[in-house]
Amino acid sequence: MLRLTILLFLVMFVIGTDTFLISPLIPTLQQLFHIPTESAGWLVGAYALGYALFALIVGPLSDGWDRKKVMLCGMVCFSVSTLLCGFATGFWSMFLFRFLAGVSAAFTAPQVWAALPALFPTTKLAKVSGIVMAGVAASQAFGIPIGSLLASIHWSYSFFTIGAVALLLAFFIYYALPEMKPDQGQQNQLRLFSRYIPLLKSPLARKAFIAHFLFQCGFFASFSFIGKWVTDRYHLSIDQVGYSMFFLGLGNIVGSLCSAYMIKTFNRFNTLVAGILVSVACFIVLPHLPSVAAFEGVYFLIFVTMGVAFPLIMGLLISLNPTIRGTISSLASSTMYAATTLGSWIAGLIYASLNGFYAVGLFAAGCFAGSLLLFIFSGILAGDAKTKKESAQ
Repeated sequence: MLRLTILLFLVMFVIGTDTFLISPLIPTLQQLFHIPTESAGWLVGAYALGYALFALIVGPLSDGWDRKKVMLCGMVCFSVSTLLCGFATGFWSMFLFRFLAGVSAAFTAPQVWAALPALFPTTKLAKVSGIVMAGVAASQAFGIPIGSLLASIHWSYSFFTIGAVALLLAFFIYYALPEMKPDQGQQNQLRLFSRYIPLLKSPLARKAFIAHFLFQCGFFASFSFIGKWVTDRYHLSIDQVGYSMFFLGLGNIVGSLCSAYMIKTFNRFNTLVAGILVSVACFIVLPHLPSVAAFEGVYFLIFVTMGVAFPLIMGLLISLNPTIRGTISSLASSTMYAATTLGSWIAGLIYASLNGFYAVGLFAAGCFAGSLLLFIFSGILAGDAKTKKESAQ
């Protein structure tokens, strides 16, 4: 089990590094390709758009396929498309290659989450989920700074390195991951988009997914322009931005590794409510901080809460219907990347026209507040709230 945990951790590490790499590179790519600020968000949004569109198709199909083969094919295509990013010659070629990288990631990352219940016993799921999520966190702590340092030599080196490592991981997926074929009775039971009908008909599921959308929209609107903000406000170089990302990524690692303990100690309801409220306060004060150290300290706290909240939210969503885990996992990922597309686009517009990161911080805070209200009123956390109330009586 340790070997599989490490492999899935590394898959999420590489995909996470590629997902977030553009943020510190935005100032460099803007100058190189002569991209205006209001369009710069699409350097992030192109990847997210490809992921969001194709995850909706891959999810239902993957419930009827061998998840190992889906993950393997996705990883190989992810490697090739990421390598191509290093050969981009302008905005539109970078947009295309980033879009293709997002499409490839849509075949890979959701299979990781959907495969966990098939590979690990129920008693280990919370712990393993936290470790796998820590792969995304580690990509922010180590992958992005390493990519930024490589990019300080030449911007393309980071893409070449990620593409090469992804190809190596595809080799290990082929040899180490067991086959995960669907049950014969369920293989073709539902047509492609019929698998979404149970979710669309459920008021609880609809509200929970909208809450998930708002949560991710707020976070990625803010995250997409961290690199530009610290460059504009504190005049950091690209390698200094990478060091900043390292510190923030450590916060995500801490949160991910502590997620299972926090949920066990305080239950899901209290953990999610406290985490989101803390993040709302942080987003409001973030643009007003006078120094890089203060900015990083507050954003570190946001990343800790993200590390705790994200595995919790994914667990809540996947538990909605155990028979269509692949569909739910892909829909959750698609929702996240659709939110990334919208959030980064809105952030680019308001950053350019409404007083920079001040407006972005308020937008993120509003999204988080709306997300919390929807999670509470959806009823998906009702069991935890009831348990807490009964224990207090």
